[in-house]
Amino acid sequence: MECEKRKKFIINFIYVAIIIFLVFMVIKYGLTLVTPFIFAFLIAYFLKKPARYISRNLKVPYKFVALLLVFLFYCTIGLIISLIGVKLVSTIIKIIYSLPSLYYARIEPFLMLTFDNIEELALHMDPALVSTLNDIFTQLTKTLGQLISSVSMKAVAFLSSYASSLPGLFIKILLMIISTFFIASDYDKLSGFVYRQFSSKGKILMISIKEYIVGTLFVCIRSYLLIMSITFIELSIGLSILRIENSIIIAFLISIFDILPVLGTGGIMIPWTIITALQGNIPMAFALLVVYLVVTIIRNIIEPKIVGSQIGLHPVVTLISMFVGAQLFGVIGLFGFPITLSLLRHLNDTGAIKLFK
Repeated sequence: MECEKRKKFIINFIYVAIIIFLVFMVIKYGLTLVTPFIFAFLIAYFLKKPARYISRNLKVPYKFVALLLVFLFYCTIGLIISLIGVKLVSTIIKIIYSLPSLYYARIEPFLMLTFDNIEELALHMDPALVSTLNDIFTQLTKTLGQLISSVSMKAVAFLSSYASSLPGLFIKILLMIISTFFIASDYDKLSGFVYRQFSSKGKILMISIKEYIVGTLFVCIRSYLLIMSITFIELSIGLSILRIENSIIIAFLISIFDILPVLGTGGIMIPWTIITALQGNIPMAFALLVVYLVVTIIRNIIEPKIVGSQIGLHPVVTLISMFVGAQLFGVIGLFGFPITLSLLRHLNDTGAIKLFK
């Protein structure tokens, strides 16, 4: 009897493990293939209600209004992304190309001044150390110069390789735009076809999932906008105290980067701090580091609480799901994992499925 229970447990465990593995593989590799169409469907879904409202009130055909809204949406988004992208890329390229000159103009003189002070101190202590220190300094400056040039060349190579991937990205964006026009014009027909493939119970479950995910998505967006606002206020205060020029604009741009799991606040603040220190302005570098640490600590405290309380998860569960999701699937996982766990909890609480007590 005990042996049968163990066999049953092993079979069930292997079955669940295979399902989890297949789901992981589909999400990890298969999702990228249909991502343009998923985004197209989401955009069409969010534009559906405004299109119906305008069509009903102005007595204009729904298809015409839907296509017009899609066109205006992409024109607006495209303009915003183009303006930000051009400015961002030009700034990054300028920084990369200025690294060697920055080293020879700022960093090397600073190192030479520092070494002269050390050499003078060593001369009073032990004159024999001066020759050794000279060799160390020569090797250090040579290595740093080569490192700066290497970093600059690698950064340029990275940008070139990224530019070579733009045609593929352009094709995906084009597919998404074309798909959005088709889906928006025939949204009811396409969604009706999908719903007809389910039984009565399946339809109720699908509608419940859709409504919950859409509601939770809005809640997550609202939560992250709140976190962005708090980060923006903290950075504005900190940079204003440090008398940084255009502190409000800089704080706003950094707060937008703060949402991204890879870059975050550190993606801007850490390089800024390092460059300031290498330029010899140690007090300012230390002050920027303090601002970064304060913002990061507060964000890590409030994020699980704000997001978790909004989607009905414990802060610890929210923190774990966000970390695991970001590690496995990047930005999609950062948002998707907490929403998925929240959905499973909701379905379990309503009795639609039974996963845990």
